Amino acid sequence: MSIIIGVDIGGSHISSAAVNQDNLEIISESYFSGAVDSKASKGVILKKWAEIINRTLSTIDVDTPIGIAFSMPGPFQYETGIALFEGNDKYESLYNVNVPLELIPYLNNKNVTFRFLNDATSFGIGSALSQKDGKGDQKVIAITLGTGFGASFLNDVIPVINSYDAPENGCLWDKNFKDTIADDYFSTRWFLKKYEEYSGQKSADGVREIARIKNEYSARIFDEFAHNLSDFLLPYILKFEANSLIIGGNIARCHALFLPKVLQQWKENNVEISVTILDNTEESSIIGSSHIFNEGFWEKIKEKLPNF
Repeated sequence: MSIIIGVDIGGSHISSAAVNQDNLEIISESYFSGAVDSKASKGVILKKWAEIINRTLSTIDVDTPIGIAFSMPGPFQYETGIALFEGNDKYESLYNVNVPLELIPYLNNKNVTFRFLNDATSFGIGSALSQKDGKGDQKVIAITLGTGFGASFLNDVIPVINSYDAPENGCLWDKNFKDTIADDYFSTRWFLKKYEEYSGQKSADGVREIARIKNEYSARIFDEFAHNLSDFLLPYILKFEANSLIIGGNIARCHALFLPKVLQQWKENNVEISVTILDNTEESSIIGSSHIFNEGFWEKIKEKLPNF
């Protein structure tokens, strides 16, 4: 059995698990997660990451070098492992830090090799692999709706980042939409801003609270979100000729309040697409990141990792 450690780094958490590469399944007793203060010092953050990874390492018997694959948000140099977090209100104390070099002293096992992949790309790969017995659809768009707006475009599970039919870098967060960029419309902060604007009150528990309230303001916000998401995604779906759309992230858990309206609008435009909601975004990201230690897959994508 070939084992890889997959690690998902979020804006406020870290999750780690051992993945059986033979069947692309997480070994359940190896899964650990913990909260991280992304505004803490470099040492505090690295120690917390190592604490969770060490718990996973302690569950497996490893006599040979072990691969550790990170699903990592940007901006980040994925080929070198150097963090470029600056001006994005998270992990800024790691700016210009060589993560492999500075993390390994905190790990109980020093016989490790690191690889890194963008978090949205990791989620997309893991999601595509989970479909059709691991074969994936031919063309998949995977998006995450949460603290930020993540996206990846995949053709037979290979990320598409430089092609006529996909957006630059395979990203959507930075693309123009209305009077600003997409990330400002398809993230938690948009919901908070709109709820305060419409109701005059601040939400203490984010999107979950807004969904739970179910008042006129909540309904208006989710209707507006559905309309925006439909309008924004449709041109990319058509251009990429996507077979399926996969949606993850915390906002996706409220899909009953916006997805039917999105699909109805697309149907009115004669567009029907398979849509899958994945509740556990972290597990998909862990599986997707671990796949970069599949050497055949790595050879196909290693020269295509942008720094963003």
